[in-house]
Amino acid sequence: MTVDRATVEKTYETIRPHLRLTPVVEVTGADLGLAAFPLTLKLESLQHSGSFKARGAFANLLLRTLPAAGVVAASGGNHGAAVAYAAMRLGVPARIFVPTVSSPAKIARIRGYGAGLVVGGDRYADALAASETWARESGALPVHAFDQLETLLGQATVGLELERQQPRLDTLLVPVGGGGLIGGIAAWCAGRMKVIGVEPEAAPTLFEALRAGRPVDAPAGGIAADSLAPRRVGEAMFPIARAHVERVALVSDDAIRDGQASLWESLRVVAEPGGAAGVAALLAGAYAPVAGERVGVVISGGNTTAVEFS
Repeated sequence: MTVDRATVEKTYETIRPHLRLTPVVEVTGADLGLAAFPLTLKLESLQHSGSFKARGAFANLLLRTLPAAGVVAASGGNHGAAVAYAAMRLGVPARIFVPTVSSPAKIARIRGYGAGLVVGGDRYADALAASETWARESGALPVHAFDQLETLLGQATVGLELERQQPRLDTLLVPVGGGGLIGGIAAWCAGRMKVIGVEPEAAPTLFEALRAGRPVDAPAGGIAADSLAPRRVGEAMFPIARAHVERVALVSDDAIRDGQASLWESLRVVAEPGGAAGVAALLAGAYAPVAGERVGVVISGGNTTAVEFS
């Protein structure tokens, strides 16, 4: 399989019965205190398990052969919640490894879905190493958060769905962690619209990879460390990003907080820090639309609590 439009469409047919058709909200930049350009928000924060990650999780569990030992995943939180949810719905054993920076909201989600949960290590890389050990010892199938073909295919369905809901976008702002979401979306769009990655200044994984010409280690900190800080982007998504991602905009933690607050105050949309990155880029001027440009933003997750941005 490859990440092309035909394969994405087949993947969507397989996973669609298990997904929510997440809504789009048509607003203008003026609603956020900006110029009055057309703005479309794709609310993946309303997807099962609270983020777009459910798409890749179901793609893995439905397209791959599962061993009796079930599945194992490492995650900053959202991928773990998604795999736990998909495993619960499909009756598959699951064990999830998350680092200590994972938010309480995400840890609670994983526990609530009944998966075995292990919290340890400071960063995603620590959880990944522990999950790999468990996979070797147990025979469980690893479900990678971003560097797996089925994961990319599942996340690409965000682009497919959005194109059907709003086919007249010029530009789409996509938050980037390990790159599964932007890799899938960029493969689907493939030049049909401008795709802009958005990363925290404290975790510039794709920014540094594009500058180096290959995935490299980058800082992995900041307010969105539980969703946008895996240290480096995936090998599988990088050629797609190099070919089809226009550029990466970097945003500060303060800008991300402003994005969360603006979404809540202006639209009553709840977004976790990573989910608000695209709006943060607009508010901070890291991406400035031209007059009349039709801009879309993926609100990638909502696993947070209101107190974090009130």
